[in-house]
Amino acid sequence: MILSIQHLYILVGLILAITAVMTLADRQHPKRYTSALFWGLYSLVFLVGDKLPPALVGVGAIAMAVIAGMRGVGAGKHDEPTPAQYEASAKRLGNKLFMPALAIPLVTVIGTVLVSKVKIGDAFLLDPKNTTLVSLGVGCVAALALACWLTRETPVQGMRESRRLTDALGWAVVLPQMLGMLGLVFSDAGVGKAVAYVTTSYINMDIRFVAVAVYVLGMALFTIIMGNGFAAFPVMTGGVGVPVLVGVYHGDPAVMAAIGMFSGYCGTLMTPMAANFNIVPAALLELPDKNAVIRVQIPTAATLLVVNIFLMYFLMFR
Repeated sequence: MILSIQHLYILVGLILAITAVMTLADRQHPKRYTSALFWGLYSLVFLVGDKLPPALVGVGAIAMAVIAGMRGVGAGKHDEPTPAQYEASAKRLGNKLFMPALAIPLVTVIGTVLVSKVKIGDAFLLDPKNTTLVSLGVGCVAALALACWLTRETPVQGMRESRRLTDALGWAVVLPQMLGMLGLVFSDAGVGKAVAYVTTSYINMDIRFVAVAVYVLGMALFTIIMGNGFAAFPVMTGGVGVPVLVGVYHGDPAVMAAIGMFSGYCGTLMTPMAANFNIVPAALLELPDKNAVIRVQIPTAATLLVVNIFLMYFLMFR
């Protein structure tokens, strides 16, 4: 293959490494050494993580957690345009401002649908196992090139803006990747079996409606704890979904999986652990209340959970 997922990892790693160097060079940064170390360690995961011993990568992850926990990741000094300059630029560009943003999904769809089978010689142009992610990376590069052409700026300015956004998001940038692995850790640790033991020992699972409610609410609860529905899914499905709903009550596994994941997403709406959905928007919009997004979403999430219980009960056992 010509473009693989590894190329995307290298690109992300280089951006993070440049961010670390720029942070270290910022003498007005109040926490430049610890912040630079944080982003430098993160860049190594993408650049050479597959070549390092797993234990060493784990030590790096722990070091990043310690730095973030001690509030060692901060924002630096950024030279931003004035509101008048922003307004003048917006008037000059008009709706062209949306072109770079729209280029990302457009290139991603084209790469996934039209280019996925294209070969140069005997090699695929795009990694056939990760076509969508590689296409997304190509789309981001195309969007950067388009933004530079429209604004008459250089890629260096793009890196400055990247660092500014990274500073605004802070350590929360790392959270989705960390939480994505948490489900595998929980699964290997036997948490699913522990959940099965607790639920069958202390909850009357002989009532089918109760079993459904435990699964739906458990998916939401574990997502709230872990911040990721995909991490919660193997725990609850291995502990309650497969052995009880499918094994005992012979329910439809497709319905269980679909509504189960939907219930996990309800938990996503209610937790700060889902930083990329709930904390990041608040940081980007500079909201005074970091949990403002969560507060607005809780009524919708709670209502959907109740609906999901009845949907699963009536659809799964038809």
